[in-house]
Amino acid sequence: MFKRIKRTSLVMLSLMAALLLTFSFASNASESANKGSASVSEREITQLAGADFWRQVRQGEEGNTTSQFPEHGVLISTPGQTWYILKEKWMSPAGAIAIFGSISVVILAYIVVGPVMLSKPRTGRKIKRWSRLDRALHWSMAFTFLTLAFSGLMLVYGKHFLKPYIPTELWGFVIMLAKQYHNYLGPLFGVLLILILFKWWRKSIFSRVDLTWFMKLGGMVGKHKGTHPSAEFSNAGEKALFWLLIVVGSVVAFSGLVLDFPIFGQTRRDMELSNLVHMLSALILICGFVFHIYIGLFGMEGALEAMVTGEVDETWAKEHHDIWYDEVKDQSIEEDKAEIEGNEYKNRGASNEQSA
Repeated sequence: MFKRIKRTSLVMLSLMAALLLTFSFASNASESANKGSASVSEREITQLAGADFWRQVRQGEEGNTTSQFPEHGVLISTPGQTWYILKEKWMSPAGAIAIFGSISVVILAYIVVGPVMLSKPRTGRKIKRWSRLDRALHWSMAFTFLTLAFSGLMLVYGKHFLKPYIPTELWGFVIMLAKQYHNYLGPLFGVLLILILFKWWRKSIFSRVDLTWFMKLGGMVGKHKGTHPSAEFSNAGEKALFWLLIVVGSVVAFSGLVLDFPIFGQTRRDMELSNLVHMLSALILICGFVFHIYIGLFGMEGALEAMVTGEVDETWAKEHHDIWYDEVKDQSIEEDKAEIEGNEYKNRGASNEQSA
């Protein structure tokens, strides 16, 4: 078994190394081409306008214009080179490593640790957990987030992984489609974020029991694997993921709106900063939701069906959310008692009418 794990890990690491090398070579080739075209443009402008004029422009010398924009006199934004270096030399490679690393971790977790299974057989009795509105919000957010993540990654990495291998016309159509989709659907992410906050914030307030859940790592790994620590309707991991989505997602949404609507006096510095913040916060969300997707699809028995059907088996509720299960059970007993008392009252009333 360990030999198989080692071989699998070696293959994964080799694939990651190959992808990163491909990314590096593509980046270097693109950089060389950009430098070559830039040098040609500089020589042509220098010949047309003169070396002194070009030097003044490079140093931020302002000219005259009728524009009222805050940076109306700046022809070339020299500090923009800092933004370009941060984006292309640091953020893009680090983001690729973070995403590949997150995917590799969950694959290794599945191979080495395995999914969390129920320790007892299912009873067949179902408990309502999610309403139709809950499920509609969840899957709407899932679709919106995943498609925005894919289109955003295409805008950042497509020129390295796709552009060299397809016709220029097709690449132009693909990148135009990704850009338009990302720009127009982006505000919907912010709307869904507000709806989810108002719908689920009460279920996501941390309590003392969540500390024990974190200390036992949710009963998913280590010596506590399979122990199923106590949890309310939402366990500590779900609460942490919820607030990660709300806080970091708000940063993503706000910075995206700044980029989407450059009509409120934003300068180039504002746009560059918003772009970097947008990229960093989006990468944090993507890496976080890699683990969420793993738990929902592969890492925990019964997790996916809860959000598909809205119901969970009694055993699943008792093992993963025992505090919530006890509340639901007590509520069900009270409802049954009330129903029995109501039926008895109706029966006594019918008997009295017959006697009269």
